[in-house]
Amino acid sequence: MSGKESPLEERRVLITGAARGIGALLASRLYERGARVALLGLEPEHLANVAADCGNAPWYECDVTDRDGVEATVAEAVDSLGGLDVAVANAGIAAQMPLIGGDPGVFDATMAVNVTGTYNLIRAAGPHVSHAGGYFLVTASMAAALHLPLMSSYCASKAAVEALGDSLRIELRSTGARVGVAYYAELATDMTTRGFGTKAASRMPLGGNGHLPVAPVGPAIDALERGIRMRSRRIVSPRWVAAALPLAPIVQRALELQLRRGLPETLEIARNEEVQLTTVQPRPKD
Repeated sequence: MSGKESPLEERRVLITGAARGIGALLASRLYERGARVALLGLEPEHLANVAADCGNAPWYECDVTDRDGVEATVAEAVDSLGGLDVAVANAGIAAQMPLIGGDPGVFDATMAVNVTGTYNLIRAAGPHVSHAGGYFLVTASMAAALHLPLMSSYCASKAAVEALGDSLRIELRSTGARVGVAYYAELATDMTTRGFGTKAASRMPLGGNGHLPVAPVGPAIDALERGIRMRSRRIVSPRWVAAALPLAPIVQRALELQLRRGLPETLEIARNEEVQLTTVQPRPKD
């Protein structure tokens, strides 16, 4: 690199959910800025490709719901990197699910990956970033503050992730490490198209098949790079999310009024529509 050295130069960064989407794009961006990255995810072929683009970075097939597996994998990654400065809990899944009559497996899997998976990474990587200059980033969403039908499991999981991040920030304060929470609106990623590209979602006045403007993912990666460099308390994308979060109670009421039209029919469609999680999950162990 030329010119003034980037604050990300030689920073040691671990990212979950790094096989594609935001995780893969973030890994590539941080590598370009001089960071050393370790990649965790479920899709070996995708991980290997991302790792090759990141200077043959170490990568590991890892199910974040497997606590022992996460502990072992993080220890191996930290050993490979020679320490850890930044941990990014990015792994997440989604699928539509009506609370009444929906598939309970969607709820269980979403909470296991999004919430328990985040906790497992905090438990395993937290001690390694507990130093001056350390940073832990958890991935919430606008869904942590604004709650929509069909998205109940996702919204609940992201509200829980926000709470984990807020609590962790207080617990790590004395170590000099900082904690950030990322909030995204609907972005042009696989999660958006695969998780809510359904017949039921297409009937919603907001969300699904482009009814709510889908923001480009590039600015989100810019915001993440800036936030990690500055060890920010909060990272948002698009920028209007920062203004929307404090107004969440008002916006929530407006959404409830707007979404009433045709909702019974939409819910019935959702109850009978086959859906898939945005990332195929490993089969439960016997």
